[in-house]
Amino acid sequence: MEIKSATFTISSAKLSQCPQDVKMEFAFIGRSNVGKSSLINMLTNHKGLAKTSATPGKTLLINHFLINNEWYIVDLPGYGFAKRSKSVQRDIEDMISSYILHREQLANVFLLIDVRHNPQKIDIEFMTWLGENGIPFSIVFTKADKLSASQLRSNVDSYMQSLMEGWEELPPHFITSSEKKQGREPLLNYIEEIIGNTRS
Repeated sequence: MEIKSATFTISSAKLSQCPQDVKMEFAFIGRSNVGKSSLINMLTNHKGLAKTSATPGKTLLINHFLINNEWYIVDLPGYGFAKRSKSVQRDIEDMISSYILHREQLANVFLLIDVRHNPQKIDIEFMTWLGENGIPFSIVFTKADKLSASQLRSNVDSYMQSLMEGWEELPPHFITSSEKKQGREPLLNYIEEIIGNTRS
């Protein structure tokens, strides 16, 4: 897939404020500081599209980016950020779950995982919640450039192996590096495949 245009559309504090059209949406989510904005910018080839920040937990709204005037990338707030107040964190969790459970245009959730770390309880719980609610999702391992090729493969294999303990069928997974533009084509081709399957 070739991305010819990528434009910011709207930031929404609740589901009812999201775009009213029926274009398909692909949501990106993960723990704070997982490299979500960098990945979105890498995928769209647009360095300043999603605002990157040195401070984790900056995304507090649902951000829509219109791609090729045909579909949306949706940047969801990161979860599990300890420095937010409990009430703010609860509001964000309610906003995320409301969007994921009730947004009819949502075609797939891309769950970002920092490939340098062992499986985190909060990520596994989030995957389980997605699975229990029948939400299609894929795992996107980020920051692949931070590891050697052998360590990268070992980490990915052990992560997927640990998931097999609780899953009959593993979700698709992608290995990415925003720095090296690694994984860009497989991810975009996967999105194109979903769009094509839905239309046919």
